[in-house]
Amino acid sequence: MRRIYIYQSEKWPEFTWDDDKIMEKLIRVRHKQGRLIGRMEGLGFRLREEANLKTLTADVIKSSEIEGEILDRDQVRSSIARRLGMDVGGLIPSERHVDGVVEMMLDATQNYREKLSKDRLFNWHAALFPTGRSGMLKIVVGNWRDNPKDDPMQVISGPLGKERVHFQAPDAEVIEEMMARFIHRFNTDKETDAVLRAAIAHLWFVTVHPFEDGNGRIARAIADMQLARADETDQRFYSMSSQIRREQKQYYEILEKTQQNSLDITAWIRWFLGCLERALDNSAETLSNVLDKAAFWDEHAQVVLNDRQIRMINMLFDGFEGKLTSSKWAKINKCSQDTAGRDINELISKGILEKALEGGRSTNYLLIKSAEGNNP
Repeated sequence: MRRIYIYQSEKWPEFTWDDDKIMEKLIRVRHKQGRLIGRMEGLGFRLREEANLKTLTADVIKSSEIEGEILDRDQVRSSIARRLGMDVGGLIPSERHVDGVVEMMLDATQNYREKLSKDRLFNWHAALFPTGRSGMLKIVVGNWRDNPKDDPMQVISGPLGKERVHFQAPDAEVIEEMMARFIHRFNTDKETDAVLRAAIAHLWFVTVHPFEDGNGRIARAIADMQLARADETDQRFYSMSSQIRREQKQYYEILEKTQQNSLDITAWIRWFLGCLERALDNSAETLSNVLDKAAFWDEHAQVVLNDRQIRMINMLFDGFEGKLTSSKWAKINKCSQDTAGRDINELISKGILEKALEGGRSTNYLLIKSAEGNNP
């Protein structure tokens, strides 16, 4: 039986939804957004800046992870900090493909008031694929896909010969018209709530699937742009992409179901609002971490530390992978094992690190956080 997708409807893209089924969720989300922004505004510039950096770093990394691309956290953080002109320590060089993802996300969230355009989307796409390739495959970059009708754009899974088609995108020849309509609605719709516009734009964009690759990341950047409009700030304190990454299976399931259903997208909007609410709830962890980090550095402001030690302490606050050992210290800092041992022992003597209680083949170390850290 031939599948019918929502873009094949005669009324496409006139989406509908049941206000009665979404309004309670929308009101709750809007309330939590307002409370979070209010709390962050009360923290002062330095802490807001740190929370913004931490959130944007997570957003870039997790959006790429959803597509199976793993980015180096330190490179992402450094790229964002440099582009925002932030005075933070431990910055390292970043590769061009990392800078490209960062440039797209910052343009979407920092310049959220500016209109969307075809050229802007082309620039985002070119930034994602600076070499003109997706992996080893050469793709059309900075332009709409141009695949022929007998080679449709499909989202598939499964081994070769047993593939399952989850979605087939519109033919390339109709993309220009479809995207012109999308961009016009994105720029002119002032009546629909901005959070709902984020949900609609996300679904609409990935359904058109206008590019040969990168559609998911750009769709999430577009949603973040609308969420920045909803928050009326260019600072990000919660990460929708991080929450989608946690709920990735459900994310793909609801997209697939919605794209093969009617133009009533109530179920998609309810899922999107629920995911956003959980992202807002999880922002408390980010805020707590920022406050702990600030309290730590305030307490140790007069302690003399070398660059390696400062970098590793910041990494422990910002999302260190696994356990800290002397061998990891040496590898990350490109120093000898003896140097790593001296660095660690100095931090132990200064009451900054302690040995973990559990045993094991390799001794690992924990950060002693400030007793004055605050909870949100």
